[in-house]
Parts: sequence; structure tokens; C-alpha cells
Amino acid sequence: ELLDRCEAVAFAVPPAVQAELAPLAARRGKALLLEKPLGPDLDAARRVADAVAGTGVVSQLVLTKRYHPVTRAFLAAARDAEVSGARSCYLHGAFLGGEFATGWRLEQGALLDLGPHLLDLLDAAVGPVKAIRGTGDSRTWLELTCEHENGAVSQASLSGAVNVPRAVTRVELFGAGEPLVYDTAEIDHEECWPVLRREFATAVRTGVTTAPDAARGLYLQELIARVV
Repeated sequence: ELLDRCEAVAFAVPPAVQAELAPLAARRGKALLLEKPLGPDLDAARRVADAVAGTGVVSQLVLTKRYHPVTRAFLAAARDAEVSGARSCYLHGAFLGGEFATGWRLEQGALLDLGPHLLDLLDAAVGPVKAIRGTGDSRTWLELTCEHENGAVSQASLSGAVNVPRAVTRVELFGAGEPLVYDTAEIDHEECWPVLRREFATAVRTGVTTAPDAARGLYLQELIARVV
């Protein structure tokens, strides 16, 4: 009944549920607002992305920070920077208890939950990632090392199980010029949602996706699957 009555479907469900239902909606021609990760594993994520590509429906990925003007200004500045190395982190304590301490997050840990956000920022700011490796435990603390196609190397620290007063997301780019720093400590994440909604509505009406989409989600999940 829902698919008979709507133009688009916004998903806010566990990855396994999204991976089951999103292809059904795509095959009915509905635009998709998708959560990350696309699916609980790479095969499931690929089924979602393939359904989107095969039907040509509009898709948009909820990488929330991407819709904040501060993030967009940082990524624009990074395009003109010559980066030799980068370090970054995404840390919070939501897995310790509360509404985000859900089954799939506690089982899979920060790599599948927080990894898409941070890897997306590093890939966009530094350059495409060609190799990635990790050490630690995704459920407590995970350290990633990324080698980028341009020769730069970046580090990423991920945890959803540390006692911090608020989430810490920080990316620092280093090279011959002045360091370029992105830090979400002072931004209001509520400013992301009107931008996200407006851009998705525009994409649905025009049939043109301009934001991160299902293909981007699959790329990020391919990176995650390569972490060893």
C-alpha cells in the first residue's frame, strides 16, 4: 500500500531490513533515501546498489555531516590543498547505552556504523583510497590506515564505546601548506536536516541526484570489507 501511494521512501531501519526492502522499492520506481551502511555485509549492499543502478531511480545517502555548510567548506578547501598525510577520528559513547546501543551496532561495532562517515570524508578530502588496513576491535577501538591514490597516508580512529561528553569528529590535513582542520565540536547537526530534505525533494522532482548516492554507499562498504 505504501508503494502504491508514494513517490519516494526514506529508510530508518537496521541495515538488514533496508537491504531487503530497498530493492523492492527501487523495482517499483521509487526514489530512495538510504541509511548507511547500505546492508549488513558487502553482498547485501551490492544488491541495493545494483537495484538502484538497474532501475535508474534517484538515491541519496544519509551521510549527515555532508549536508552541513562547514563540511562543504572544508571539502572545497581540501580540493585545493596538497595533502601528504591526514589524521582523523570519530568517537562517541553511544554504544555504552541509550537509543543507539542497538543490536547490529553492538555486534558490528564502529567500523560499519561510523566508518562510512569518516572514510567518506577522508576519501573526499585527501583522495581516493587504494588500500586500507586496520588494527584493534571494532566494538571498542579500531585504528585504520589508508593509502590514497595520490600517495598520501591517513589514519582514522573509530570508537562508539568511549566515555566522552559528546561525539568527537575531527579531520586534520597536513602538507606543505598550513594544516587544514575540520572539527564538528562547534557545529549544530540540526542544520544538516533541512538541507538534506530539500536536496532529496529536489532530486525526486527533477530525477537528478547531486548528493552522495547508493553507488557511493557501495564504494564505502567495499572499503570497509577490505579492512583486515
